[in-house]
Amino acid sequence: MRAWGSVAVLGGGVSGLSAAHELAERGYAVTVYEYYDVLGGKARSMDVPGTGEGGRKPLPGEHGFRFIPGFYRNLPDTLRRIPFPGNENGVHDNLRSGTETLFARAGGRADLHFPLRRVTTPPRPQDITPAWIRDQLLSVLQLATNMPAYELGYFVNRLLVYLTSCEARRDEQWETVPWWKFIRAEDFSEEYRRFFGIGQSRNLTATKAEESSTRTVAGVYMENFLVFGLLGLGHDGDIDRVLNGPTNEAWLDAWVAHLRSLGVEFALSTHVREVLYGDGRITGVRVSAPDGSGAHVITADHYVSALPVEHARPTWGQALRAADPQLARCDALRTDWMVGVQFYMSKPSPMVHGHVNCLDSPWSVTAVGQAQFWDAHDFPAEYGDGRAVDCVSAIASEWDKPGILYGKTAKQCTREEFVAEVWAQLKDAVGVAGAPVLRDEDRLGWFLDPAVTGMGSPNPQNREQLLIHPVGSLYDRPSAKTVVPNFFLAGDYIRTGMNLASMEGANEAARHAVNALLDADGSSAQQCTTWGHYQPPELEPLKRVDELRFKLGLPNTFDLG
Repeated sequence: MRAWGSVAVLGGGVSGLSAAHELAERGYAVTVYEYYDVLGGKARSMDVPGTGEGGRKPLPGEHGFRFIPGFYRNLPDTLRRIPFPGNENGVHDNLRSGTETLFARAGGRADLHFPLRRVTTPPRPQDITPAWIRDQLLSVLQLATNMPAYELGYFVNRLLVYLTSCEARRDEQWETVPWWKFIRAEDFSEEYRRFFGIGQSRNLTATKAEESSTRTVAGVYMENFLVFGLLGLGHDGDIDRVLNGPTNEAWLDAWVAHLRSLGVEFALSTHVREVLYGDGRITGVRVSAPDGSGAHVITADHYVSALPVEHARPTWGQALRAADPQLARCDALRTDWMVGVQFYMSKPSPMVHGHVNCLDSPWSVTAVGQAQFWDAHDFPAEYGDGRAVDCVSAIASEWDKPGILYGKTAKQCTREEFVAEVWAQLKDAVGVAGAPVLRDEDRLGWFLDPAVTGMGSPNPQNREQLLIHPVGSLYDRPSAKTVVPNFFLAGDYIRTGMNLASMEGANEAARHAVNALLDADGSSAQQCTTWGHYQPPELEPLKRVDELRFKLGLPNTFDLG
């Protein structure tokens, strides 16, 4: 294959590897520069040191559990193109589906089991109307929740408002309205606030419900995950999917091997210090080892910055920022802590066949029991010392509120205190009086993401933070194309159709970056396909009406206030 030119991809996470994949397939010579000595970024799994015995592999740890919902479309396309032994559809065949979500309540409150399956077969296209959508959603919510009908009716009406809103209203109005206000959370019951407010924002996006952009929460989770997922519209597959093993084994190892076969080279343990700018172009990138030693400049024909935003910003000097003002606007983008801990169990932990969302947890804990989905693995035979049969992988998304054991925030806790708090909040949520699901005596050990350091000190650090989505943040997100002709941006902070910090957003951003590079290079190679969110054509007439109403300063047809 002809080499069109050389490309330096800065960052070896999902976005960087996605960019490398697309570029290598199109004949470019690609080198990926990664800070760690392993690839995959926040998506990677990692060995728990000193736990493998008797020829077994170490216990598998991770930054946080993987979640690949059915409304993802760009990432699944990449997964299909990664060869995996015995799989007709590559890594995509390693996805397994959850069948329900448990909205777990603390203090003995009744849990909410939410089925994750299509509630109906879509009728003829002409029958997909707002009334039909309303009736289908109400039928599910009435069975799955304990809320009164008027609250459910109001919430579904708000969904119809968003579903029939034109793009201009979504971008200019709903981006500036907090999700909490959009659903009038303060005016309804505590159950309503927990389920539709906190449970759909802080617990899933690490953004406070009072600050979360309606465009993000309604447009991603409500519209695509809930509505179109339950109605069986526009999805790549089942609503909730996970991998059938540790991420490296089920996905990343095969991906890296495939990229190497395409000629991609990797420079690991490489810290990107500064992107050098002069005479209207990027002239090189100053890099070093993570400890600062061995500083030198690398050069290429083109450069794709695929670092997380908090690590990309320091690499952009004043001259580069002056050349493209959108880079400076990235300083307004915010990140927060969303970190996982894994608990290794001597007995299976059948909490639910899917994910657990602990609605009353002060730290917004979510979790999944993993062994039930790892059908390609015999957990005790393959990992640890043979005693562990399951791994409960939990994530804490709220780090600034006191816990239930020590009265400390997560950031004030030591590592041991943090783990004890997460475990206590998880037990409190999924426990059943007289028959606890998670028992202390069954817990063998735990693993906390090593990116978090200094816990218990006045200044704890987290090198792997998550972009959050408060109102108005859309306007500060840059495009993949910059004004510098050989410099392109990837990463989940790029403005894409996804509008959510996620592997899907990272993958889509990489595709946009590669397409911009192809245009700038005058390449005849085929552009990367990109998928936006599914939009039912049956609702387009209502959106056109809303476009006119928005221009006239009128509310959406369904917006009753």
